[in-house]
Amino acid sequence: MPILSMTIWLPIIGGLLVLASGDKAPGVSRWLALFVAVATFLVSLPLYSGFDNATAQMQFVEKVAWIPSFDVHYYLGVDGISMPLILLTTFITILVVIAGWEVIQYRPSQYMAAFLVMEGVMVGVFAALDAMLFYVFWEAMLIPMFLIIGVWGGPNRVYATIKFFLYTFLGSVFMLVALIYMYFKSGSMEILDFHSLQLNLFEQILIFIAFLLAFAVKVPMWPVHTWLPDAHVEAPTGGSVILAAIMLKIGGYGFLRFSLPITPDASSELDWLIITMSLVAVVYIGFVALVQQDMKKLVAYSSIAHMGFVTLGFFIVFAITQQSGDAAGAEMGVQGGMVQMVSHGFISAAMFLCIGVLYDRMHSRQINDYGGVVNKMPWFAAFMVFFAMANAGLPGTSGFVGEFMVILASFRADFWYAFLAATTLIIGAAYTLWMVKRVVYGEIGNDNVAALEDINKREFLVLGSLAVAVLVLGLWPAPLIDVMDVSIENLLKHIAVSKL
Repeated sequence: MPILSMTIWLPIIGGLLVLASGDKAPGVSRWLALFVAVATFLVSLPLYSGFDNATAQMQFVEKVAWIPSFDVHYYLGVDGISMPLILLTTFITILVVIAGWEVIQYRPSQYMAAFLVMEGVMVGVFAALDAMLFYVFWEAMLIPMFLIIGVWGGPNRVYATIKFFLYTFLGSVFMLVALIYMYFKSGSMEILDFHSLQLNLFEQILIFIAFLLAFAVKVPMWPVHTWLPDAHVEAPTGGSVILAAIMLKIGGYGFLRFSLPITPDASSELDWLIITMSLVAVVYIGFVALVQQDMKKLVAYSSIAHMGFVTLGFFIVFAITQQSGDAAGAEMGVQGGMVQMVSHGFISAAMFLCIGVLYDRMHSRQINDYGGVVNKMPWFAAFMVFFAMANAGLPGTSGFVGEFMVILASFRADFWYAFLAATTLIIGAAYTLWMVKRVVYGEIGNDNVAALEDINKREFLVLGSLAVAVLVLGLWPAPLIDVMDVSIENLLKHIAVSKL
């Protein structure tokens, strides 16, 4: 059974059917969208159950000639790095569909269709093993996201969409040039052939920078992060959830699939650059988050700081091997980055959904407009405080596991890396808990808060399922780490060999 193709095309075709159902019967399009999202999730589960942890080879491979004259194939497969991210995508999409159930009254069928198409395309990005196919999916992501922010967004949505589009598009152009160059060098479009391509240092550095421009904008890394807070503030809740939970991970995934294995020498030469950018993101952006008045902006900046951990974990590998030659430490860094990606997917989605719940009731995201929410919404307050704790990295939640692994690994590279990375636990707690204190606790701030009603069964289901995911991954990360283990070992063996 072509599981990967089904996971990609089922939501895309389902999305087109939802679109065709039109807005005359919004109930039909909502239920159809939910059915497609759940079906896609169920189709993607065999990726986990049938996955062989003992091999680093690509699994569930599908390969069909697509454009034979250019040797371009429809080539899909997953390993331990991409498979967890596909499951994260299919899981989060269900929650997004349920979350927009009552809220979206304007053209609901188009809204649901955009998310389903988006889901299919994102799974395509994670599963593509042909560079051209990867690029097609990578660019195709922009279109549904552009529409989601541009149609259902806030008052400044046009500005935010254009900024988001230009930033991402500009980075991708460089990546395309690099892919075409490698095609001419190797005569093949397969990503795995690029991995074994011999390149001199100059070529590697140029290719590395081209990829960096594409992936750094996606993650987003400091200084190309400015589009993210704008996009988040204007996007509808569902848009923010997908953006934070999955789209940002595609940048991190790109580093593991392209930058490190294709240009290992350039990555080793320029690791100081990435580490600096990551640490600036972790420390400086944390302080920027402290002064935000808009809850969404605050969580958007916190996402940038948390993704700084991911890129730090990926690139301290070289410093660890030079210092101590400790393979286990290097592996821990990459694993920590991966766990952090998945965990941040759950936590940031939950934070944005909590803010969405409040926004739907009061139509304000300003922290000053709230206060004393706990008195009226005790169930909601319990969830919000729990996710805030997870965001700050409380042990027992998934937020802690990834951060802890990266900090432990950074110790083996350099004390100061670890020191700066660990400050995030304090700064993260500062901005998250201070927001919770001002929004949730205290006296009831105004009449609008006094009129609030607690979460309904639908909202409870969404937040409850994310809370379970955050707890399970925090207390028992083994299933995730076991899946990645061999793939990451293989990646590290690969990048340890110079191509010069």
